[in-house]
Amino acid sequence: MTRHGKNCTAGAVYTYHEKKKDTAASGYGTQTVRLSRDAIKDFDCCCLSLQPCRDPVVTSDGFLYERAAILEYILHRKREMARQAKAYEKQRGAQQEERRQLGRAAAQDQLRRFLEKEAAIVSRPLDPFIPRAGADPAPRAEDGQPEKAEELPSFWIPSLTPEAKADKLEKPSRVVRCPMSGKPLRMSELTAVHFTPADGAADRAGRERYVCAVTRDGLSNATPCAVLRPSGAVVTVKCVERLIRRDMVDPVSGAPLTDKDIILLQRGGTGFAASGVQLEAKKAFPAMQA
Repeated sequence: MTRHGKNCTAGAVYTYHEKKKDTAASGYGTQTVRLSRDAIKDFDCCCLSLQPCRDPVVTSDGFLYERAAILEYILHRKREMARQAKAYEKQRGAQQEERRQLGRAAAQDQLRRFLEKEAAIVSRPLDPFIPRAGADPAPRAEDGQPEKAEELPSFWIPSLTPEAKADKLEKPSRVVRCPMSGKPLRMSELTAVHFTPADGAADRAGRERYVCAVTRDGLSNATPCAVLRPSGAVVTVKCVERLIRRDMVDPVSGAPLTDKDIILLQRGGTGFAASGVQLEAKKAFPAMQA
C-alpha cells in the first residue's frame, strides 16, 4: 500500500484506529496504556523506593519492603495521624463552643420574647389608633417603595463576600495501613527475608542474581516465589508444591510450617501477556455520547 493510501483522509468511515487516536488526543473516554518492561518492579526491589533491597522484609500479603523505608513510612504515618487527631480535637472543641453560644443566644431570645409579651399585657383597653411601644409601624401604601430585594453573595464586594467555612474534618484512624494492600500494618508482623545469592554472579543483565534456597533454580520476575516465615528463605512455588508441602517442615531451619507460614511473594511482570500479571493501566475520563 502506498503512503497516500495509509494517510488517506477522504474515507467515509470513521475507523477504530482514528477513534482511539482522537480519544487519546482529546482526553475523553477510557485511556488504556500497556506497561513497558522499564515500568515494572523487580521481585527483589522495595515497593516504596523501587530499589534493590539490602535488608528486605515482607508483609503477610507478600509485598517486599526495605526495612528502613517501611519503618520511616510507619513513623511518618503516625506523626500525620497525630497531627490530624489534634486538628480534629481542635475543631470538635470549636463546634462545642459554638453550640454553647447558640444555646445561650436561644435562651436570651426566649427571655426577650417573654418580657415583650409581659410588657404587652395591660389592664385598660388599648386605643387602636395609637401604636404600641416597641411595635413596628404598619406599612403605608402611599410610600410606593418596593421591598428591598435580597442581596446575593458577591466575591468582589468585601461586605457581601460569602463566609468561607473550614472543611469538616472526619475522625482520623489510628491504624497504619500498608501502602500497597491497604490492610493494617505493624512492624512486628513483618518477616525478614534472606535471599540466596547466585554462585559468583551479581549480574543485573541476567536478572537472576538470586536462586532458590532448596533447588538452586534461578529467581526472576517470571518465577513465582514464596517466603518461608520461620527462616525467611526464598524458594520457588514449584519447590513448595512438590517438596515442602509433603512434610510441612522448613528445609532451612527445620521448624514446622503452617499455611500462613508460606507467604507468596508479589512480583512484577515480565513484559509478556502470559506472565500472569496485569500489565495494563486504565483510567476513565468523561465520555461524550452521541
